[in-house]
Amino acid sequence: DFRLIDKMTVYENVAFAMRVVGASNKEIRRRVPQVLELVGLADREKRFPAELSGGEQQRVAIARALVNNPRMIIADEPTGNLDPVRSLELMLLLEKINELGTTVLVVTHEKELVDAFSKRVISIDAGRVISDGLDGYYGYEAE
Repeated sequence: DFRLIDKMTVYENVAFAMRVVGASNKEIRRRVPQVLELVGLADREKRFPAELSGGEQQRVAIARALVNNPRMIIADEPTGNLDPVRSLELMLLLEKINELGTTVLVVTHEKELVDAFSKRVISIDAGRVISDGLDGYYGYEAE
């Protein structure tokens, strides 16, 4: 469940996040299309959540998180309900968002996905950091 508002279109769901923080209509009209383009949903802006695939709904949720220019996004098991192809697409999108300047923290148990990206990996077990590596390898062991 991506907590989308069923009675609002994709555009309205993303714009809602801006309205909550008091953004002007002008700023909403400028920013929402930019973010929908970034997440690959510009052509779906008039659709309702029920008309979207799970991966598309997830991208709406990401757009909603991005629209107010956060310094960090925390993605908790973002690929949990996606097939391998959609999982890779989502991770590539998160990587692109990171390259544009937003810190992206991904929490996942998917070793293969982690190993596909050369990013910092921190492994936690029972609330304690057990490894911290910059080489993007899930199995990295701390010294």
